[in-house]
Amino acid sequence: MSAHRSKSERSSDAAKQQRRDPYEVLGVSRNCTDQEIKSAYRKMALKYHPDKNANDPVAADMFKEVTFSYNILSDPDKRRQFDSAGFEAVESESKELELDLSSLSAVNTMFAALFSKLGVPIKTTVSATVLEEALNGVVTVRPLLLDQAITRKVDKQRAHFYSIMLTEEEAQAGFVCRVQSSGKSKFKLLYFDREGSGGLSLALQEDSAKTGKVTSAGMYFLGFPVYRLDQTLNSMAAAKDPDAALFKKLDGFQPCELSELKAGTHVFAVYGDNFFKSASYTIEALCAAPFTEEKEILRDVEAQILTKRAELSKFENEYREVLAQFTEMTSRYAQEMQAIDELLKQRNDIHASYTTAPPMKRSSSKSRNRGPSREVKDDAQVREKKPTTRDGPKRKKLFNIPLKVNKRKPC
Repeated sequence: MSAHRSKSERSSDAAKQQRRDPYEVLGVSRNCTDQEIKSAYRKMALKYHPDKNANDPVAADMFKEVTFSYNILSDPDKRRQFDSAGFEAVESESKELELDLSSLSAVNTMFAALFSKLGVPIKTTVSATVLEEALNGVVTVRPLLLDQAITRKVDKQRAHFYSIMLTEEEAQAGFVCRVQSSGKSKFKLLYFDREGSGGLSLALQEDSAKTGKVTSAGMYFLGFPVYRLDQTLNSMAAAKDPDAALFKKLDGFQPCELSELKAGTHVFAVYGDNFFKSASYTIEALCAAPFTEEKEILRDVEAQILTKRAELSKFENEYREVLAQFTEMTSRYAQEMQAIDELLKQRNDIHASYTTAPPMKRSSSKSRNRGPSREVKDDAQVREKKPTTRDGPKRKKLFNIPLKVNKRKPC
């Protein structure tokens, strides 16, 4: 290895040595929950966002550090790797960034939309402008009644806010907020906590996903853990290792941070996440009291999915062992087949060597072509000269036509 290293390599090593612990950067403990990580990240990202700190290199560096730390701690696999072996266990090349589409130029937005169309999973985040307006309490909040559906359009990277009032009985029975788009628009369903200052801070976020002929997202507060499925994590896992797509299919199956809501007023929002156009949607809020049967079925299905996820982990180990054996057997099969073919060929050559006859000379292609050509021509000439029996009678009949002429009648 050369003793001289480039300036970029030395600066990269220096950056690695200066990295702070992700938990320290976000100001959370090592046993913190996913919700605490998300809340800490959103507050710090809002504080150091480039849109609010133009021409401030210190804020730009802090924003990168906060984002990098969040990319590690928000991914269960990367967090587990970091906890066990530090930064060396984390693949920095494969970290996924959350894009704020409102801060991208038109060209970059076009490229992001193109990659998304090609199936590349792109994670987006809520615009810093929307989060700041909510935190400052300058957003318009519309009332949404239970069992009422509202259909509207929201501009890209903007949000519509709704307030929902729950009584004690309705909160105990359970509550569901669902949004769907028949136009397959991309959007986010957001839930906000009310700060002491009167502002709103983002607490929960659910990205829309394709379900049949629509895109939909929902939040279910039913008194027991209802899990959410992060489709982006599934797509990324499948892109990295297609063979492991089945075993990673439920990795994005994570419990929602809140399982129930208290009586009072709650604020939700629908955020337009399309790249270029507004998002059409229908939002409705439902009390779960009339859906007792569906509630119990959902509880049972959630438990079955958790059991299946545990079984998949065990099945993956068995599958890997069998796959290794199959690969080994397939390779041996090809080798054995080749060895047998070579031995049979040697055997045939030895059998052919038991003879006193001189080896047969193979005639060239030219001689083979020339030899029979003259005979074929002679045969053709003979056939042309020799009249066939079929032609003879025809000529005879043609010249011996009996003609009866009446000499008395004039011609």
